[in-house]
Order: sequence, then C-alpha cells, then structure tokens
Amino acid sequence: QVHVVESGGGLVHPGGSLRLSCLVSRSFRFFDTATVGWYRQAEGTERELVARITYSGRTEYVESVKGRFIIDRDNAKNMVRLQMNNLKPEDTATYYCNLEAAENYWGQGTQVSVSS
Repeated sequence: QVHVVESGGGLVHPGGSLRLSCLVSRSFRFFDTATVGWYRQAEGTERELVARITYSGRTEYVESVKGRFIIDRDNAKNMVRLQMNNLKPEDTATYYCNLEAAENYWGQGTQVSVSS
C-alpha cells in the first residue's frame, strides 16, 4: 500500500517562509520515474495546482507563486519539498501532495496559515 504524507505546515506572518515535505512510502518503488505535484485548497475554493516536478526535474508553477516557491525532489528519500518564501495571506490553504502514477495518490494535507 502506498502512503503519501505531507508535513511542514504552520502559522507564519506575511513575508515569512515555510518548507513543506512530501514523503512517499518505500512500497512505491518507482518514485524516480513519477511526477509529483503540490496542490492547495483554500476554504470555499477548488483545489488548484501550485507546483509540479517531473521525474527529470522539470518544474512548473502557478503564476501566483512564481519567484516565491521552489519545488525540488530527493529520489533517494522518496521525497519532494516545497520551499515557500515571502508568504502572503492568500497562500493560506491546506496543501496536498499528489503522486502521479498508474493511479493518483494523495496525502491528507498540511495546513498553511499566513496571518499577521
């Protein structure tokens, strides 16, 4: 059974930083060939893609986070991280990690709150 676990959320002031981690269980043996994405969902809104990284390291970002967020991966650890800098109140949401494989695997999410 494949498990996806997010961590690193919290409460920060505007302008602050957080680093989210997404850990995929070792039972998924093809991590280095998978695309992994970070999504977020704010209350009352639809889930949106924030950033995605392919097996080759190609990245894409939603326009609103370009220049502030960085996604990277560590295949040796089955991990993808999302470094979030210069956070804004509109970044407040639950952040989810998605493993794109033969089927999609989702984590339970980690809450990010940006408030003064």
